[in-house]
Amino acid sequence: MNSPQARLAFGKKVRNAREQKGLTQAEVAEKAGVNTNYYACIERGEVNPSLEKIQAIAKALGLKSFDVMS
Repeated sequence: MNSPQARLAFGKKVRNAREQKGLTQAEVAEKAGVNTNYYACIERGEVNPSLEKIQAIAKALGLKSFDVMS
């Protein structure tokens, strides 16, 4: 996910999934074991999360990793 477009697309999918579930960024970050500020940066497409972080976020949202990456 090195391209800015890929990071932005991932962030948008994660944000949409979070909002559909009625969760705050802080709630998802806590469930995923990441810092809230870092999670916010992911949603904005500012950072390139590791596969482990992507998996943790997907699990926190009740999704499969593939769902948020495709």
